Amino acid sequence: MGDNSPPASSDLQEEVCIPATFFEGNTLATRSKRWNGNVDSLSAEFLKDVMAKMVDYGDRVQFSLVTGGPAPSYQITNTLGKSMAFDGNHHLLRPEGHEFAGANATPVFTIEQVKAAISGLGLGPRTASRAPRVVRAGSGTGTRTSAAKLEELYAAQRYEYYRNNRQSLPPTISQHTEEITQLMKQGKSAEEAFGEVVKKYF
Repeated sequence: MGDNSPPASSDLQEEVCIPATFFEGNTLATRSKRWNGNVDSLSAEFLKDVMAKMVDYGDRVQFSLVTGGPAPSYQITNTLGKSMAFDGNHHLLRPEGHEFAGANATPVFTIEQVKAAISGLGLGPRTASRAPRVVRAGSGTGTRTSAAKLEELYAAQRYEYYRNNRQSLPPTISQHTEEITQLMKQGKSAEEAFGEVVKKYF
């Protein structure tokens, strides 16, 4: 008769051994530790890997606020407007739905801002707007630059409010990002704009 006794514990461990990479990004492995949405909490090592991807693929980056796990997925965009997304382990990612749209993502950061964050200056909303360019009067560029700066300001304020209150906000609030922005352009604060939209639709 053959030996039907169970394998020794050491043999069993070898049979069920799973590569550590299997757990990268796995929700079961990271459930107890999730990124809090604060861009200033991202480590310098993580940002260095992000910057390496930016050197290869584009000079602007956004971080997802709906990512599970200790590090966020992120989307890099080049000067032609083409984007590539990566998960928290810097592997190529196919974004699901509106992962990088509206209130689901941070404002856009430049590679210069990422470099500054690595140096310890932070990536928070206070650094999210670019320095204004010097333009000639009457060129029309100044108006476009001011409009772009306002959009970045609204995005930063929107992101900050969402980050601080997302536990109490409806999960589909990002579908109303444009309306929230329009209310802010009319002079309402981020809190007032979010509150009005929540009252209107939820």
